[in-house]
Formats: sequence, structure tokens, C-alpha cells
Amino acid sequence: MDPVLLGELLSGLMFFGIIGFLLLGFPVAFTLSGVSLLFGLVGMWFGVFDPSNLGSLANRYIGYMTNEVLVAVPLFIFMGVMLERSKIAEQLLLTMGKLFGNLRGGLGMSVIVVGALLAASTGVVGATVVTMGLISLPAMLRANYDPRLATGVICASGTLGQIIPPSTVLIFMGDMLSGINAQVQMSKGNFAPTPVSVGDLFAGALLPGLLLVGLYLAWTIFKAIFDPESCPATPVPQEEKAHLFREVLTALLPPLMLILAVLGSILGGIATPTEAASVGAVGALVLAALRWRLSFSILRETAIATATITCMVFIILFGAAVFSIVFRLMGGDNLVHEFLANLPGGTLMAVAVVMFIMFLLGFILDTFEIIFIVIPITAPILLALDVDPVWLGIIVGVNLQTSFLTPPFGFALFYLRGVAPHSVSTAMIYKGVLPFVCLQVLAIAILFVFPEIATWLPKAIYN
Repeated sequence: MDPVLLGELLSGLMFFGIIGFLLLGFPVAFTLSGVSLLFGLVGMWFGVFDPSNLGSLANRYIGYMTNEVLVAVPLFIFMGVMLERSKIAEQLLLTMGKLFGNLRGGLGMSVIVVGALLAASTGVVGATVVTMGLISLPAMLRANYDPRLATGVICASGTLGQIIPPSTVLIFMGDMLSGINAQVQMSKGNFAPTPVSVGDLFAGALLPGLLLVGLYLAWTIFKAIFDPESCPATPVPQEEKAHLFREVLTALLPPLMLILAVLGSILGGIATPTEAASVGAVGALVLAALRWRLSFSILRETAIATATITCMVFIILFGAAVFSIVFRLMGGDNLVHEFLANLPGGTLMAVAVVMFIMFLLGFILDTFEIIFIVIPITAPILLALDVDPVWLGIIVGVNLQTSFLTPPFGFALFYLRGVAPHSVSTAMIYKGVLPFVCLQVLAIAILFVFPEIATWLPKAIYN
């Protein structure tokens, strides 16, 4: 058999083999590296893979560990976990619930607004979903909300941290797209390409994030108008209204100040994402201290949680590096390029197919697993077809947000199932998130039709 064709065949089988082993429940990082090395040995046997290429892994790993941009990841995780421990989310939920309570659907709208604020100040999906599930779900059920609407609103709002900056997913994608775009542009003869940064993706994600918030609010308002029994009003007692304004200021000001300090410094060009992340981490400590919630035990819990989440993400990244080297050097790049470049419909069809594949992978894989596997394979081809790297990063981010909501392995569903009362069945949670998955697909379609939603702000800020 032709060695080129054999290498492409092995690389395709390797991709599906990894998916199969993941479905069997094997750990992601070890599956990525183990299956890749196994296929690398097969490729070496047939003479289509040179094992000496694995020597570049050491330099790649050192590059990850010394990459200043990626230092922002544990810092933002620390900030999010500390803010969750300081009960800022709890105070926000209770206060915003009172503020919107007199409206039909008001509790649902308050959860969406709080979800957006927490996304911009913490970005930790698990902590946000669990906190809102513990506080808001019982209140919504007591107010006779439809359990499907209540669970759907909580799960969807809790995942906004995946697209609204500071998102750890955007940090990784920004770093990956920066290197890939530079390589693609140099291969096309452009030796001074316009750089792509994490700040570009943060700026580009703001309007799409607000678009999602607007779609969620529109759906809740639609339910309030046409199905009022699903989300009745919860009037606030008169004696509580007297201090409501002060409560709103007390609850809103701390996270808003932190958001302005972190995002404002990045978008204003005052600080890099890593420097802003350090400001956010210190700011979270200060807010916890001001609320008398800073103690050695809480600091220890936060540090352990930060180390655990960071190690989980980076060990997947290390495993994905093995997969990327074996896949590309056995001819997988050529296979993907031929497939995408020969699709009818041109560049947009190629992007649509990649988005559809990512959407399907979201049913069985986590967000980080998908970007570490799919982005290195598909992004070079799409960028070579003149796709805007910022637009690509944002549309991928919106797409991958659905991976938290799509059964059977949607993590937001698991988080809420763990804290929801027994009266709320798993089927109710699954049915509740379906309208919001459709809203996210609608947001992707809008970004396809109006790409300026993602590209206008970065150009306006960074010229």
C-alpha cells in the first residue's frame, strides 16, 4: 500500500480509537498519549512514522511550563474558587432575586444576570452551577416554577464562564491560535503577520457573551408571557424593600470592581492577562478578608482546589501533545486538509463541518479535551483558508459551551444533579437544558451571519 495513504489511514483510525477508549471510561490524558504511542509503534512498523520525532516533546513541555500566558490559568482558577468560598455568589443571588422578584420570570432573570456576573468575575463553571443550584433552585421550586425551566436556566447561566472573559478556555485557545496563525501566515509568505493574543479573544468574546445572556433573558420573558404558570412572580415583602437598594449596592459593587480591575486592565492595554490574573487573585483575597471569610482553612482549600483543577487541565494538554505529533507526522494533516478543502460550499462549509463535529464531540468529551484534540488538527487548515482567527476562536468557544449541557456527559447536568432535590428528576434536567442548547446553536448561526459581533471590538480596541 502507498505509505502516504497508509499513514493517513492510521491517523484516522487513531482519532476514532481515542474516542472509543474515552467512551469506555479510560482517563483522558493517558488515553491520548497511550493510544497515540500505540499507533506510533504501528506506524513505525510500517515505516510511516519516525519515532525520533517524539524527541520534540521535551521542548514542547518546557514551552508549556515556561509560557507566561498560561500562568494566568491557575491564577484565574484561584480567583474563582476564592470568590466562591467568600459567599459573594450567594449574596448576589439572594439580592438579585429580591430585585426581580415582582416580575413573572423574575427569579429566572436574576439567575441569568448573576450567572453573567459570576462568569466575568470567577469563570469556574462547577462552583457557579453548584452555588446557584443550592440557593436558587429551592427558591424557584417554592415559587412553583416549572422544574424544567428552573434547571435549564441554572445550568445554562452557570456555563457562561466558558465564553465570558476571563475564561480559561479562551486563554488556551488564544495561546494555541497565536502560534498556529503565525506558522500559517509565514508559510503563505507573510513574515510579519498581525499577532493574535488572548486579549483579542477576551475582547471578541464580550459581545457574543452578552448575546447569549440576551437570548437566555428573551426565552425567560417568552415563557413569562406565553406560559406564565411556569415562572410566577414572587413579590418581596414590604419591610424588605426598604433596604433593598443598599443590599443591591453591597452585593453588586465588589464583583463589579473586580471585573473592572481585571478585564479593564486587559482591554485597556494596561496589563497582560497574566498580570491581570494576579490582580484578580489578590483582589479575591481582599474581598474575602473584607467579608471576614479569609482564614487558613479556606486558603488551604482554595489552594488545593486550584492545584487539582490546574493539574487536570495541564496533564490533558501534555497527553494531547503526544497525539498531535503522531497524528500530524503520520499524515493526518493532509487527510484533514483534503477533506475540508474539497467540501462544496468553500470556507464557510469547512468551518460549519468542523463546528458540527465539535458539537457532536461535546456529547461525550469535555471542553478542554476537544480543544486540545481538534484545534491543532483543524485550525491550521481553516486559517490557511483565510478564516479570521479571532472569529474562529470565539465561535469555537460558544460551540464548546454546549458540551457542558449536552447529555449524557454534560458536566453542568452532573453538578446540578448532585445538589438538586429528589423531586427533580434527571429527565427534567435533561429536558430543561434543551431549549438553551438550541439558543446556543442560534447564537452560532448569528455569528456566522454577522461575524462582526466577534471581530469589531478587538479591532476597535487594538486597531
